[in-house]
Amino acid sequence: MTAEDIAYVAVDWGTSSFRLWLVSKNGDVLHEERTDEGMSVAAEIGFSAVLESHLDRDGLSALTPVIVCGMAGARQGWVEAPYVETPATLSEIAANAVSPNDARREVRLLPGVCQRGEGAYDVMRGEETQLLGLVLSGLEDGIVCLPGTHSKWVRLEEGRIAAFRTFMTGELYALLSGHSVLRYSLALPEDFDQVADEVRSAVDQAIEKPEQATAQLFSLRAEDLLAGTSKERLAARLSGLLIGLEIAGAKAFAGNAGLQSVVLAGAGRLATLYGAAFQAAGIEARTVDADDLARRGLHAAAGHLFLKG
Repeated sequence: MTAEDIAYVAVDWGTSSFRLWLVSKNGDVLHEERTDEGMSVAAEIGFSAVLESHLDRDGLSALTPVIVCGMAGARQGWVEAPYVETPATLSEIAANAVSPNDARREVRLLPGVCQRGEGAYDVMRGEETQLLGLVLSGLEDGIVCLPGTHSKWVRLEEGRIAAFRTFMTGELYALLSGHSVLRYSLALPEDFDQVADEVRSAVDQAIEKPEQATAQLFSLRAEDLLAGTSKERLAARLSGLLIGLEIAGAKAFAGNAGLQSVVLAGAGRLATLYGAAFQAAGIEARTVDADDLARRGLHAAAGHLFLKG
């Protein structure tokens, strides 16, 4: 690989993670880097300084442009890229990219998407680029689940983000397992297959009686004290209860269309967890790789901004 092979740099800049890809003109990834230099770190060091530290090591000239999605475009990020409103045509994403004044090369930050209707205010940043990649892969209509710290459920209609809802499932798990009384009763399972039944059972429990959620959560602590159930099984049950509540909410979000099938944009342990939860809830799920979708979306945006002609 030489510097001449690289058409542009793609970056997915999260709150705690930084992912960079060197990309050829036809979209091939020539090099990849992943660090923990997310928005929280870059805000202290400087976004331009973090980015250039990587590009200097890779020997790129100042003429190589960069396309960025994620939290670098947040209000507390590098520079705010204002949200596109729903219903959002995904082609609007590239058209509304912004440029930071202190960048040492051409850098474009993609905007997020916001929602003011549908009964609730909501925002996303980064996931819209994955959705752009998904639409380019051929899905124009359907329900999409993007699990994470703040899981997103999205209704696509004719290639547009028609509506979406955010569920704080991952953050609630982190808070409850790390800062509540439940922390004394939980241990992360090493082998998911050994606790998958616990996840599925808890999903059923949460969907059937969501009004009992807080009581079900405390019951995990009581079961540890009184029955000595393994901490790994109790942690799996906590995951199942929280994901089950998310699915119950997503069923309401899906409305009259129902929730018979969903596209799951994820990978690794989280995709496995949600796959088991969907199985328990009787939902057919097709899993697609979220990183691949993000790269596809970034490549489409780069084509609009940098690769014309």
